[in-house]
Amino acid sequence: MRVSFIGSGNTATVMGRLCKQKGHQIQDIIARKEEGGKQLAGELGGNYVSFKEKPGAETDIVIVALADNCLPEALSGFNFNTTPVVHTAGACNINVVQHASQNYGVLYPLQSLRKEMNTIPPIPFLIEANNDQTLKFIYDFGHSLSDDVVAQNADERLRLHAAAVIVNNFTNYLFGVAEKFCRDENVDFNLLKPIIKETADRIQHYSPADVQTGPALRSDITTLDKHLRLLNDHPKLRTLYMRMTDGIMNG
Repeated sequence: MRVSFIGSGNTATVMGRLCKQKGHQIQDIIARKEEGGKQLAGELGGNYVSFKEKPGAETDIVIVALADNCLPEALSGFNFNTTPVVHTAGACNINVVQHASQNYGVLYPLQSLRKEMNTIPPIPFLIEANNDQTLKFIYDFGHSLSDDVVAQNADERLRLHAAAVIVNNFTNYLFGVAEKFCRDENVDFNLLKPIIKETADRIQHYSPADVQTGPALRSDITTLDKHLRLLNDHPKLRTLYMRMTDGIMNG
């Protein structure tokens, strides 16, 4: 299938690589930033098209991989007639692409995507469309990229997007906080990486609630008090520790 992208950032890059791996032909990379657009087009074997140019007509699907807040304005000058146009945003309504084509929808990759990835992880795709024919088209295309393709409306997708922020962005922030604490306290953060991996591996087989461990769960006041006294020199982290402890102890 001939695939075009609007955007040249993390999502466009990883999804473009995935499309190419799965045998699709990359047609156009439409991007505001010339350097990034040309670089991605060169990597994927497509044509770079600026926002001021008219994209080529010979494409089977247009994937809009732009930041959520850029979508309405960025698409205002495009009209792809009947070619399906999909956006990749988890928190945006399907209607943000309605003026770009008669057939439009959503192909949201429920994964953390970065250009620097050496390998592409499994990606569940949440899909939606403005009509049944386009939904089937997006479903079939999604299945060429992933075994996990699920139809979800905007409300369902938003709930999963919020949950994704919690499990990915929030946990990564906690890793960063712990790394800074270790650096400040002259201990090696790398020694924590096995327990980080074990925690992530464990929930592949069990509910997180069933495998919670630690002093808060045990109501180990002695240990909790030692930790809090240690954290007196780290007031923001101390507050975070207290709130997390309260959540574990009191639900």
